[in-house]
Amino acid sequence: MRSLLAYCLDNIPKGYFSTYLIESLRLGECGALEIEIMSIKTQKALIINAKAIAFNEAIKIVIFHYRSYHYEKFRIGNKLFVYGSIQTESKNAHNKILINPKIVTEINTIKIIFKTRGINLNSLQKYISIESLLATNIGENYAKYIYEIFHPDIKFFKEYNIANSMPPNHIKAIKFIEIFLYIERLRSKKIRFQSKFQCNGNLHDFSKNLPFSLTKAQQNAINDIAMDLSSNIAARRVIMGDVGCGKTMVILASVILAYPQKSILMTPTSILAEQIYSEARKYLPSYIKIICITSSNSKKSDINADFIIGTQAILYKESDFSEFALVMTDEQHRFGTSVRTKLEKMLESKSATNTKKPHNLQFSATPIPRTMAMLQNNMLDFSFIKDLPFKKDITTYIIDKSGFSVLIARIKEEIALNNQVAIIYPKINEGVTDGISNYIAKRGNIPYMPLNEAKGYWEKNFNHVFSTYGKDKDKEEVLEQFRQTSGAILLATTMIEVGISLPRLTIIVIVGAERLGLASLHQLRGRVSRNGAKGYCYLYTNDTNNERLRRFSQTLSGFDIAELDLHYRNSGDLLDGIAQSGDNFNYFSIKDDIKILQEAKQRLDSIKNTNN
Repeated sequence: MRSLLAYCLDNIPKGYFSTYLIESLRLGECGALEIEIMSIKTQKALIINAKAIAFNEAIKIVIFHYRSYHYEKFRIGNKLFVYGSIQTESKNAHNKILINPKIVTEINTIKIIFKTRGINLNSLQKYISIESLLATNIGENYAKYIYEIFHPDIKFFKEYNIANSMPPNHIKAIKFIEIFLYIERLRSKKIRFQSKFQCNGNLHDFSKNLPFSLTKAQQNAINDIAMDLSSNIAARRVIMGDVGCGKTMVILASVILAYPQKSILMTPTSILAEQIYSEARKYLPSYIKIICITSSNSKKSDINADFIIGTQAILYKESDFSEFALVMTDEQHRFGTSVRTKLEKMLESKSATNTKKPHNLQFSATPIPRTMAMLQNNMLDFSFIKDLPFKKDITTYIIDKSGFSVLIARIKEEIALNNQVAIIYPKINEGVTDGISNYIAKRGNIPYMPLNEAKGYWEKNFNHVFSTYGKDKDKEEVLEQFRQTSGAILLATTMIEVGISLPRLTIIVIVGAERLGLASLHQLRGRVSRNGAKGYCYLYTNDTNNERLRRFSQTLSGFDIAELDLHYRNSGDLLDGIAQSGDNFNYFSIKDDIKILQEAKQRLDSIKNTNN
């Protein structure tokens, strides 16, 4: 099945031409025509006066870049068939003309033009038969359309010629077999392994002691995980939620479900690791021993714990993790495939004969488009957390320097209420005082003032101004001081976008917003209104007419923004997990062809059920 459909996909014709005799000499008529050569002369081009025999009308042939063999073929008195499209002279519309026509020896056929030379048409057409296509189980209609692409008749050619492209049904068939084969390959990568442990921890006491109720979506995700962990098949699940959906509680519930077996969680930053560690100590039962491993304490930490939380520093611990039942990654999209694989391998059995795997859960507060989820669902199981513990009330404004005074007034109002403000600057040469000149050199367009130059203004006009950035060795301490200070302003780079909790933050200003991806903008905006208070997001930009920012400002849903992001940025490659953007399909569109995707999945499910 694969080889035939893949062969069809690899050899989609570049074009067609018809050697059927044309029915008239109307402008645009395309096909074969029998002519008799009346005269010939050489100028910059070869000019041949001929007679269209069937119509007894004069027609001019113009051949540019002519060769010696043209003289042989177009001798006066010769009769031959040529293929081309009827045109008219610009000076006299009554004079018919053919430019660079092809000489044909066979009429009343449709010729196929392939991208690759040397294809034997007879062999190809024998191989791509209607019977062989039906045997692939793609369905009668798609089999018929693919067959017609390689066995074109005059009806097909006329449709093709009118649009100068494949007819719509045939394009759909090509898209179908491309995504059909792709999903089939994805499913072949979904290898199931036995789990190292079947876990049946009890959540009753954990849920009862929480000072709040879990949302229905959180409960559903936890139920999915409970079923996974109790199975003898190793879990492979992605828990996808929106910013502020409460996935940390789902992580902690997973630890309880795995107990008394051990769990490990890897986070992309030490700040996030410390934050989850703090919440784990607050909400998990005291009998569960918890440790946090980051680069600053990795040498001191041991792994004698029920739950380890840490950064990639975990990967460099020379310890035996083989007795751990559950491996989790938070903000999983921030880790490469190789990093996630290395962590999982650390938890595998050291015995060469034992192929059992730990359960694997991946958490993300960066939703992906529905189409992408449908594709990835062929390799992984998904749970979605769309409910929020409370409805966020955030208004997003797009402003430039003309709106700066209004922004300052709003900031003063919020500070007077003891709320907090974050101002995010482009991440450019932290610590370098002449950042603007470097920025211009790198970007080649209008710069924004970097954090280190803007700092003076804020410190002059406001009290309690804190600043930090990604490589700041004191960033954890700065953030903690900011959290504890009422009416404070934080100047930072985008390093605060990853899961950092700032409960009293009510305003975020993102400088140079048009430079950031929609996922990053959504994560940054998600730092605001974490406790349900009214929040404000200001997108400060020199491009206030930016359509992408305008559409972003109109929704708070991460799932809607994921679809919007897909509109502006193509999908990556799910098969190797390396490419994060760019389109890996030649015909199928992740953006536009979700119905074709659904149909392909249903067809493959039907084939699987029939075979079972």
